[in-house]
Amino acid sequence: MSRIAFIVNPHAGNGSTGSDWPIIEALARDRLGSFKAYMTRGPGDAVMLVKNAVAQKVRLLVCVGGDGTLNEVVNGIMMHEASVRSDLALGFIPNGTGCDFVRTVSIPQDLEQAVDLIAAGTVRTIDLGMLFFRDNDGHERRRYFHNITSFGLGGEVARRVNRTTKALGPFISFMWATLISIFLYGKKKIRIRVDKGIEQELQIWNVAVANGQYHGGGMWVAPGASVCDGLLNVTVIGDLTMPEIFLNLPKLYNGKINDIDKVITLAGEKVEALSSQQVLLDVDGEQPGMLPIVIRIVPDVLKIITG
Repeated sequence: MSRIAFIVNPHAGNGSTGSDWPIIEALARDRLGSFKAYMTRGPGDAVMLVKNAVAQKVRLLVCVGGDGTLNEVVNGIMMHEASVRSDLALGFIPNGTGCDFVRTVSIPQDLEQAVDLIAAGTVRTIDLGMLFFRDNDGHERRRYFHNITSFGLGGEVARRVNRTTKALGPFISFMWATLISIFLYGKKKIRIRVDKGIEQELQIWNVAVANGQYHGGGMWVAPGASVCDGLLNVTVIGDLTMPEIFLNLPKLYNGKINDIDKVITLAGEKVEALSSQQVLLDVDGEQPGMLPIVIRIVPDVLKIITG
């Protein structure tokens, strides 16, 4: 039985992954040998497919899709005990609308180069975030994230992007959704505490709790974040006026976000936030729920193949 399994989301990238799969499959069989491929059909499928693959003694899992698919694969892996996970490595072939995580961990977006990287097999152990939140039906949930959880404008953007066509690619899809959401969503009043610090009441546009550095189709919201430092990087975009938002928009992409007045950067192992308003979440590009939340760092927990 093959010890390699691919978890493939054919709908990722507005269907481009399904179109590219024959090419990816041929490259992978040439570089890696035999493997089993599992195709997702809808949201949540990847979690259970990973669970089944690991039960078959798979030792290399390869995710093909975007950050949302990768999030499901990560959560499927984290359903297993540490003793099982210690023998399991994760590879990622980015082929979706949102593939921001690869910018932080140096995984190439070129398909052939990504397969070659997996064949080389250089593994590092990274941190994850663990999130407790309320889903869109009001039920309490737990979920892991590999990249970024944000709340505020980011949650509205994620919901809008996932409800519309992504045919124009990640940058334009996220930028268009961001511009619309700025006018329609507005600022929110939240209360937030990092570790055992003082709880602060803030008027915010968005808060990014980051393990990786990028989200939203290339927004560089957490230049100081690291996937292996045992900390969450917290970027608070505060009470900017509308003109200030548009004046500083380029700084969301060029690494100078911390130069913006009313942007606060914090770091810690635990983040708690709540609001009397409805404040939506963006978890690795998906919109699973809303505040209140508790987020903790889970250090040195996931083995992933990177550059």
